[in-house]
Amino acid sequence: MAVATLKDTITIAISVRDRHASANWYNEMLGFEALYHADDAGWSEMSTFSKGVTLGLGEQAEPAPGNSVPVFGVADIKAARQNLEAAGVAFDGETIEIEGMVRTATFYDPDGNALMLAEDLTGAN
Repeated sequence: MAVATLKDTITIAISVRDRHASANWYNEMLGFEALYHADDAGWSEMSTFSKGVTLGLGEQAEPAPGNSVPVFGVADIKAARQNLEAAGVAFDGETIEIEGMVRTATFYDPDGNALMLAEDLTGAN
């Protein structure tokens, strides 16, 4: 049995300089549709053609191309994090909450690849 119980969603997060310009590019080039733009959080999310998979655009002044982070949806981030930490998984700092939107926590696989857990607080999932 898995240590963390995941939901049937995954967001592939990438860093970009301008979320709105990138959203337009992904729409025009790949047909992805903007789901929302959270301007206060510097985050946009796009639909893909794969069920349960979205593309997240995180705005950064100096993006890190090629450094995508899979974001796994969980129902209870506190429990998932506690179980992973008890199994020796390393996390990067505290769980972050954007009120009314999401709670996230970044952790690492044995090779140092960044992964993230996300608990949806919008009630949409």
